[in-house]
Amino acid sequence: MRLVDIKMDAAAQGRLNGYFDEIGDILEYPSRRELFGRYAVGLLSEGDRKSIEPIAVRACADPKRADAEHQRMLHFITDSPWDDHALRLHAARHALAEMTVRCSVQSWIIDDTGFLKQGKHSVGVQRQYTGSAGKVTNCQIGVSLTLATPHDHLPVDFELYLPACWADDSDRRREARIPDDVQFKTKPQLALDMLRRAVKADLPRGTVLADEAYGNSSAFRAGCRKLGLDFAVAINATTKVWLADALGRRHGDPIDVAALGRRLVGKAKFRTITWREGCDAPLRAKFAVVRVVPVHDDGHEPARRDRLWLVCEWREGEDAACHFHFATYRRMPFVDLARIIKERWRTERVYQDFKGELGLDHFEGRRWRGWHHHVTVALCCFAFVAAERARRFPPSAVRPEVHDPLSLAA
Repeated sequence: MRLVDIKMDAAAQGRLNGYFDEIGDILEYPSRRELFGRYAVGLLSEGDRKSIEPIAVRACADPKRADAEHQRMLHFITDSPWDDHALRLHAARHALAEMTVRCSVQSWIIDDTGFLKQGKHSVGVQRQYTGSAGKVTNCQIGVSLTLATPHDHLPVDFELYLPACWADDSDRRREARIPDDVQFKTKPQLALDMLRRAVKADLPRGTVLADEAYGNSSAFRAGCRKLGLDFAVAINATTKVWLADALGRRHGDPIDVAALGRRLVGKAKFRTITWREGCDAPLRAKFAVVRVVPVHDDGHEPARRDRLWLVCEWREGEDAACHFHFATYRRMPFVDLARIIKERWRTERVYQDFKGELGLDHFEGRRWRGWHHHVTVALCCFAFVAAERARRFPPSAVRPEVHDPLSLAA
């Protein structure tokens, strides 16, 4: 059941109006307040396409005014110079106020998703791999930061990945109106930018989770530690480490983590941990943890590098551990760390809801500012939905069989 299929009671409608008023205060100008509300309602409402033109047409009572309304909304999204980060932060705080009443944030999840495109003029588009399609295809890539409690999840920030072929092309930059201060950054660098903003905004802390694209980067891991953030990030099986003793001293020759995982089999190092109840059966695997020192050239002597925990995951049907994570943790039982590592699935749920319900990937504009403005309004919509869901279905009342967070909030 969708949000628009539910008749909100007077209290919920009042909260929505108040929320829009608060965002309007940030936007300042009356026309921006009005157009934000119309665009947000368009994203929340029924409709096969949630790009600017169909939203404008549905919002216009007079068909003769539809084109003028389209132009106004187009300017608001693609050209109007309002502050994306101010709105995103307000939305995050609005939702977190409800989400953290009964449980705390436990993870900050970094991930990326593809926005499939047909042409070559949309900002940042190129042929590149995206998990959304499971292959190399023509798309944009957005890097996201999601905050999660044990029961809820909230995307709070997004950055568009700008490939070097765009960042270094003056004609493309001019056509897409890319700001002069925006230069090429890797996905881990974009992720660190979002983490810095979240830390500066004093959002409730959680363990940083990410896949191999981020976990393999020693600079990303070092950036997390510099920000005072613990992490549990996936790494490639070919990553080399030294074993470390109880005092953190290296011993033995470097070994890749896959070989180390095989060595641990049969040494009673693994224990079975259930991390979540699935639809058909409990989700469980065997985990082992050992202290290690990463082998990489990061400009620091090995003796001065952080000692990390290597978490080895041995899934059912595999001959040995095939999935590995570097982790820093000092304040939780290992079983809790293993369960937090498996919380990365939440971003897949976020992307599914975001694209299926709120039209995250429906934006058809080509400009830098337009992409970010569209994503910001979508983040604000998701935040209101997440707050209402947390209010109406607190953890003690969550029903395991329900899996659609957006419809729950309706």
